[in-house]
Amino acid sequence: MNHLSFYWLPQNKDLLVKGIESEFSQLVEHAVSSKKIALPPIPEVVLKIQKLCTQDNTTVSDVADCLLEDPGLAAIVIRVANSVIFNRRNITCTDLVTAVSRLGILRVRDIVTAQAIEQLKHSVNLSSACNRILMNSAINSRELAATMVMVVRGFRDSGTETYQNLEADKALLTGLLADIGLFCIVNEYHCYLEQGNYLAEDIAFQVFDRLCSNASELVLDSWGFDEDFIEVASNKFRKRSSVAVSYLDVARIANHILLFRRQDDAIDEHSVKFDVTGADILYKLSNLSDIEFNAQVDELMSASGL
Repeated sequence: MNHLSFYWLPQNKDLLVKGIESEFSQLVEHAVSSKKIALPPIPEVVLKIQKLCTQDNTTVSDVADCLLEDPGLAAIVIRVANSVIFNRRNITCTDLVTAVSRLGILRVRDIVTAQAIEQLKHSVNLSSACNRILMNSAINSRELAATMVMVVRGFRDSGTETYQNLEADKALLTGLLADIGLFCIVNEYHCYLEQGNYLAEDIAFQVFDRLCSNASELVLDSWGFDEDFIEVASNKFRKRSSVAVSYLDVARIANHILLFRRQDDAIDEHSVKFDVTGADILYKLSNLSDIEFNAQVDELMSASGL
């Protein structure tokens, strides 16, 4: 058995790296499996709305009154309710009760949670490395969400009733919240470094990739999100689906498109199932120029009001 000092020899560098990775992985895996991982520190109003959504007697007025405690979130909900993606009837509303009624109680919860997490990714005060990871996550989530909307629109525009279960607004929100567990893991990484430990970023990224889906599933499940959100976040089907195309299918198609556009080597190991309509959507979105594709992403996010 090697003495600890031998780990520092060049030929034993891999042993040291694997040892550190294993230690950190075990810490995070234990936190996730024991459900003791720290949840993202989102505003109290968002937590109240999440709790209200678990109660059968909650009314639109209850949620609207709760939003009044946070004028910033209230303004966002009204803006989103009037956005192109969420305002299907193209009728402008100016009050919270109408906005919440139009969106629905659960969709308001989804919106304020997604907004809180996106703001958190840009405003946390962790180490520079952790902040950079979260900001990159915000960019990637935004791109995935917008691409999922493009895919959903492609299915719905096909004119086939088979795909009418898909909604652009829900696709947008499932995409934005897909890696919500990353914040929990990054926070664990920050605490790990603060305790005087060291773990190279490239190794940390490998741990994040492996554990993010489990952490995201735990967070969304604890907050009462439905199966579609949890399936996209965990990248696995939790039950037998009765629909031809699920939101997880949409997320996988969208991710495949992004991998192709980035010329990411990971595409070789990424499998996705789709029908003829899905193949046509995949082909069209993969062959857009970078300028046109990025313009559509920016336009969709702007149109969402988020």
